[in-house]
Amino acid sequence: MDKPVSAACEENKAPILAVLAPLFADRRHVLEIGAGTGQHAVHFAAAMPHLVWQCSDVPANLPGMDLWIAEAGLANLPPAIALDVDGAWPETGSSAPYDAVYSANTAHIMSLAQVEHMFAGVGAALPSGAPFALYGPFSYGGRHTSQSNANFDRWLRARAPLSGVRDLDDLTRMAEAAGLALADDIAMPVNNRTLIWRRR
Repeated sequence: MDKPVSAACEENKAPILAVLAPLFADRRHVLEIGAGTGQHAVHFAAAMPHLVWQCSDVPANLPGMDLWIAEAGLANLPPAIALDVDGAWPETGSSAPYDAVYSANTAHIMSLAQVEHMFAGVGAALPSGAPFALYGPFSYGGRHTSQSNANFDRWLRARAPLSGVRDLDDLTRMAEAAGLALADDIAMPVNNRTLIWRRR
């Protein structure tokens, strides 16, 4: 089996790290939801050796991800764990080992119900004040931020009707129900954003 490769991960890993490095400077154990190929995890764990970077994804994606992890051989990058946002989470509650959560390009792939489950799980897993960084394309008040994002949204919904670029209004409602508040909204290259939520 060859390692899976995402060109988008290679293109966006540096600008995302520029956001995460100061955000996670005082963190110790990060959970990545939907880690995909594992390329982000390898890059971020190498750049932030002070924290343990825990990848997670649906079981089908774990073998390819673990090829990246094994090749990297980083002490702070353990094997990936299975996590389906619709199912049981690995750890929840105030004693959870995670003090930060990161997820990239997942919300528009999931159904809206799954996104809501993700927020609920993050809210249950994080201690007070801990950050949840969510990267991807988002719309605002029902309006896309670019024509390319509008085209992407149409493509997503034609391929899988329950997917689609998510609107900040919907995410804010889900976040508030999960005990999370929006702390920052950072513009990223190629009409993407990094939304930073914090557990109340």
